[in-house]
Amino acid sequence: MTLAFLGDAVYEQLVRERLVLTANMPVKKLHSAAVEHVRAAYQSKAVDVILPLLSEEETEIFKRGRNATGNTVPKSSNPIEYRRATALEALFGYLYLTEKNKRIVELFDIIWYNVNLGSDISGERTDKNES
Repeated sequence: MTLAFLGDAVYEQLVRERLVLTANMPVKKLHSAAVEHVRAAYQSKAVDVILPLLSEEETEIFKRGRNATGNTVPKSSNPIEYRRATALEALFGYLYLTEKNKRIVELFDIIWYNVNLGSDISGERTDKNES
């Protein structure tokens, strides 16, 4: 859980930084966009995208984060999504502590460009699977 605590901050900072660099909008809209990217449902989708790309070591950290006890699931989430999000955050926390910053950015970029919110921050469709 400690890794997830740190990873939550690492992940949220990356989201906020990306939004500030790519979106010219009022702070209220920036905040709403950030919330969408850090929600358990979004992070659970992110797991589907990066899980096949993880090394054996990263997969072990992910599993430890997912199986950690003591998770109190917020009402806005379901337990499966929340555990997967916690595991993702644990992975980001681990990568940060081991100073694997290039890997953090690599995984974050994959998530950012491949997990569909339905529309990007400018309102255009981002689903790459639709024609």
